[in-house]
This record gives sequence, C-alpha cells and structure tokens, in this order.
Amino acid sequence: MRLLPGLLGLVLAGVTSDVSADPHILRSGPAAVALVELFTSEGCSSCPPAERWLGALRSDAGLWREFVPVAFHVNYWDHLGWRDALASKAFTARQRRYAATWGAASVYTPGFVRNGAEWRPDGTRPAGGTPAVTDAGILTLSWDAVTRTGTVVFSPGNDARAQRKLEVTVALLGGGIVTAVRSGENAGRELHHEFVVLQIDTVALHTRQDVTGGVTGEVRLPARTDLAPTRQALAAWVTPHGDLAPLQAVGGWIE
Repeated sequence: MRLLPGLLGLVLAGVTSDVSADPHILRSGPAAVALVELFTSEGCSSCPPAERWLGALRSDAGLWREFVPVAFHVNYWDHLGWRDALASKAFTARQRRYAATWGAASVYTPGFVRNGAEWRPDGTRPAGGTPAVTDAGILTLSWDAVTRTGTVVFSPGNDARAQRKLEVTVALLGGGIVTAVRSGENAGRELHHEFVVLQIDTVALHTRQDVTGGVTGEVRLPARTDLAPTRQALAAWVTPHGDLAPLQAVGGWIE
C-alpha cells in the first residue's frame, strides 16, 4: 500500500446554513468550492495519518466555504482480516472509475482526489493552488430531516460544461466515529473517522418550470441505524453526466 452551528440567515464562510427551520438550507456562493475526496480503509495500515489530516479540517476556516471533504471507505482490503463496516463496493467502484479516467493500472489507499484529479496534500490546504473560479454557479440544498429527502437547485455559472446534462450527488456524512480494530493490519488500534460517507444518492437534474430558471432534482438518504456518529453533515456536488469532476459543491453541518 502506498502512503501517501447557526441562526436563520447566518452566513458563515460563504455558506448559508439555516439550522433552526425545516427544511435545513445549505447554499454555496458563486465561487467554486473544491470537492476533496479521500479513499481509505480500516484495513489499511497507512490510512490513519491521512484520516487524521482529513479530520483536522474540522477546524479549518475554509471548511464548507472553500472545500467540501468526504471520505469513501473501500472494501478491497477486507480480505486482510478486518471487515470495514464503513466500506462499500460502490465506493470501490467509484475509485476504480477514477483510475480508469486517469489511465491508472490500479487503485490504492490512502488516495486523495481534488475536483476529479488525483492529488497529494503534501501539507497544503485543500483549496490551495487552485485558481479561483468566480462564477461556478450557485448550488442550494434543502434538507427535510423528517422525510429524509433533499431538494437541490443549481443555477449554473459560466462554465461551458454546465450546458451539458447535469446530475447531482448528495451524501450524508458522519463524524466522531471510533472503531477499535481487532484484527488485520490495524489490529489493536483505535481509529477515528470524520466526514465519512454514510449514505449517498445521485440523480439527474431537470429544468425548473418556474421563472427562476436553473435545474433541480430530489434525493433521498435513508438513516443508518447501525451507526451512531457524534456529528453529521451533508455534502452535495453537481457534475456533467458521465463526468466525475464537479462544477460546484456545497456542504454543512446538520445538527
């Protein structure tokens, strides 16, 4: 393996987060927000440092404003003696799709992706080194905690890719998750996880029928009854159909 909250109307770091009303509203500004993905596994002995780095982003001023972090647990290390309960075949398939896009012969953990491109933090901040896109479009997610549905509205900016068919992915994230690993490469270690993808849904966006324009879609994220994360967040990102690189992203805490 290769090492590599708030009141209605409060605008914090460029994201509007309404936590006192139902539904809960998350809204990006027009500037592009980076999507930072970590592919990781509890069965990978070199992953804990990468997860600590990702977890430390909780205190970064750019969280949700400049970048949205998500952690996908893959399942291809489960054969080493420890089954990662956070892992999914779908997440492994996502990483393999990235590898195919890059022409890579294999996948590895920990593996970072920023805005659809393979990336190594090397101590840098997630948004560092990326030229600012000042009109990526405004992405709004309205979350109803009772029905566990989310309505997404995207008003495209000046990125030419926004003229294609678009889709949105929305993920429920968990943090403060602690696992005592009893076997495998991390046997005897207590692992701490943040920004873990617990549920995910991707739907096509269609043109709105009202005068405001833009495109919209609705997702549903069932609860995970097998886990009890200390904190939860939502992340959403819009991509052209068939493309993994996002046009815009938004995220925020939902407690």
